[in-house]
Amino acid sequence: MNLYSGNVLVYHSDPGTDIDPDAFSYFPDGVLITNEDRVVFAGSKEEAPNVSITAHTDYSGCLILAGFIDTHIHYPQIGMIASYGEQLLEWLQKYAFPEEKKYENREYASKMAKEFIKELFRNGTTTALVFSTVHPQSAHALFSEAQKYGMCLITGKTLMDRNAPDYLCDTPERAYHESKELIEQWHGKGRLKYAVTPRFAITSSKEQLQVAGKLLEEYPDIYMQTHLSENLKEIETVKHLFPENKGYLDVYDANGLAGSKSIFAHCVHLTDEEFKVMKERDSAIAFCPCSNLFLGSGLVDLDKIRAHDIKTGIGTDVGGGNSFSVLLNLNEAYKVAQLNNQPLNPVQAFYYATLGGARALSIHHEAGTLKEGYYADFMVLDPKATPLMKLRMERAETLIDLLFILMMMGDSRCVKATYVAGECVFSA
Repeated sequence: MNLYSGNVLVYHSDPGTDIDPDAFSYFPDGVLITNEDRVVFAGSKEEAPNVSITAHTDYSGCLILAGFIDTHIHYPQIGMIASYGEQLLEWLQKYAFPEEKKYENREYASKMAKEFIKELFRNGTTTALVFSTVHPQSAHALFSEAQKYGMCLITGKTLMDRNAPDYLCDTPERAYHESKELIEQWHGKGRLKYAVTPRFAITSSKEQLQVAGKLLEEYPDIYMQTHLSENLKEIETVKHLFPENKGYLDVYDANGLAGSKSIFAHCVHLTDEEFKVMKERDSAIAFCPCSNLFLGSGLVDLDKIRAHDIKTGIGTDVGGGNSFSVLLNLNEAYKVAQLNNQPLNPVQAFYYATLGGARALSIHHEAGTLKEGYYADFMVLDPKATPLMKLRMERAETLIDLLFILMMMGDSRCVKATYVAGECVFSA
């Protein structure tokens, strides 16, 4: 068994805006014990079981907690991250679509999958819900790379059959058969999972959305991921394309795409009725603060999300988002909340990025926190990673101080180590 010593944080539930002390446990100078790919114990040294330890790693002064869970990210967009000057629809045409064409080449897709996984680990991310491209080989490449590390990764080939360049369009028939083949090969293989992935309503015909719904009927334990109400121009376009539907969410719901394993990215401009339906369907929201600000999409209404108790995780949304760092996204999430005059305390923010993300992905029974029997997916954060952070930490007195300094001043430099299924996959 392996023992890691440091300041250990364990989440039990959502701490809320008032910071429920029963929602988490914090053990300064605590220990984490793992055996192979699982957690054996996380808590105080005094309560640790008397077991045989084969290796002890000392992370004194650092924070040990579950790895970040990224609930929305595009691996084919890492090559054009931080592309200047456009909002969503124009940005897709100018930057994203031409880059995604390159993924028809399996060799290129494999090369970028390696870079993508490496960058996740460098930023403390141990689980991700990911968009591939329309090409099946792009999903094959990403699944193959993730499998090497025994990580939980969810992806699927993107479905698009209109309002996109011809080189990125499939058909409802191809979408069905290629997705089915990928599901049969990869879903449930180790910790890998499949997500039916219509890009968004603008790029899928009604026939293709029906095909997506058919796949979810045939494979009830797979996921569905897409975009929803990100941009006002996008919403108007959806209304024009689907005049028979009550609204944007209804386009998906009417085709059987809103369920307990459906994750909708952005949700910046949901109506009150859509919030209600989202909760009724037990669907989840991927909150993507960096991307929403970078593309000028708007400010998520956290108060309404919390009022409806909708499952919510953090998405970096690379490449609309300009960083793989969940810490930087928590930084922007706090500012989004401030602009809406809404609270976002750091204890709840880190919950969204870990156990909240696991809840959004329906894996909260095995990942997202450090409890006995859970996968040993964890990270080690150094709150004194830079000279300025070190100076600021001299005045930190509470866990709230520690977490807030990390989320407002931290980035990938704070990630001292990342572990997936008990194995160190990144070390600074």
